[in-house]
Amino acid sequence: MTTRIGVVTFPGSLDDVDARRAIGLAGAEPVALWHRDRSLNQVDAVVLPGGFSYGDYLRCGAIARFSPVMETVVEQARAGLPVLGICNGFQVLCESHLLPGALTRNDHLHFVCRDQRLRVENADTAWTSDYAEGQEITVPLKNGEGGYVADERTLDELEATGRVVFRYLDVNPNGSRRDIAGICNEAGNVVGLMPHPEHAVEALTGPTTDGLGFFTSVLKKLVTA
Repeated sequence: MTTRIGVVTFPGSLDDVDARRAIGLAGAEPVALWHRDRSLNQVDAVVLPGGFSYGDYLRCGAIARFSPVMETVVEQARAGLPVLGICNGFQVLCESHLLPGALTRNDHLHFVCRDQRLRVENADTAWTSDYAEGQEITVPLKNGEGGYVADERTLDELEATGRVVFRYLDVNPNGSRRDIAGICNEAGNVVGLMPHPEHAVEALTGPTTDGLGFFTSVLKKLVTA
């Protein structure tokens, strides 16, 4: 049976098609999910893509969290469904309280677009098992509000429990606390990060193919589950 991975499209999503293509390249069946539908159409995992859901009004991800589809995503994520939030998707996960903290305006107040080096800090999540702890990868980064913030107690807890999944290398592009580029929930099935692995899955178009491991990781987990 083919593994089905859904990609939610919100008004203002930009990278949903790219995410679906990455899923297909990894060997799974991409399934388009619409923000107004509560059903996840029996998918095995969900990706919340990058973009500017609802025009980033109020706060990035603040309106998208109230979409009908997110009620089901939150419920299923808490029951173990693998969920990946990329860029705006990470913001939606934080606004939905599936992940702690928030994403704020870049500290230099400019939009940043660059090929970003990352270090894999946790290779035990549903989305990172095809990497090795300490592995360095390069994927594109593009955001204006990508600075990860949380109170010191939350940051200490993330560090102590191994929930920092990715950390920026060489340069901190947006002022994220402790160079954090991505985190996960306690169970490791929900991962959010600001960089865009779906833009690094083909040698023709990406700076590397380092991002493909996100999608092969979850595929292997689902096949062996």
